[in-house]
Amino acid sequence: MRMTVLILLAALAAPAANAVEYQTVLQKQSTIHFEFRQMGVPIKGGFKRFTTRMAFDPARPEAARAQIEIDLASIDAGSPEADEESAGKLWFNRGVHPKATFVSSQVRALGDNRYEMRGTLTLKGRSRDMVVPVTFAPGTKAAVFDGAFVLRRLDFGIGEGMWADVATVADEVQVRFRIAATGN
Repeated sequence: MRMTVLILLAALAAPAANAVEYQTVLQKQSTIHFEFRQMGVPIKGGFKRFTTRMAFDPARPEAARAQIEIDLASIDAGSPEADEESAGKLWFNRGVHPKATFVSSQVRALGDNRYEMRGTLTLKGRSRDMVVPVTFAPGTKAAVFDGAFVLRRLDFGIGEGMWADVATVADEVQVRFRIAATGN
């Protein structure tokens, strides 16, 4: 009887011993990209500098948390002129709002390593609740979290004044990210 109890306790403890919580972000393997249309032509870009703090245990996704802070001055919008234009008051107004942040509030498992992450995106001083689908791919050296969502730039006052015309610059911006992380 005593041996059976010990075996049962060891079996119950084994999954907890093998649990991995992903917390260490591999910055050089992580990316944030965007794509929008200007006068019907697709324009691709991204951000070179951002920090991510996270904690994710696939066995307990409801306890997950993430925070991403983007340095808006690190934009690559396709040309030096576009990068410089984005700094102005009509676009990001980087002198007043140098960073964009996303802070998660809830993560829900959808099955098959797919998750729904809810949180708040703050950009140019405006905050909006977002729902972001994320896939999780565990790996031998690192796990990868891929996600994408549509950002409506006018909700955040991005591209005001003459740039508010969606025939010139589309309101919808497709944002894609890949975060690589290792566990403890």
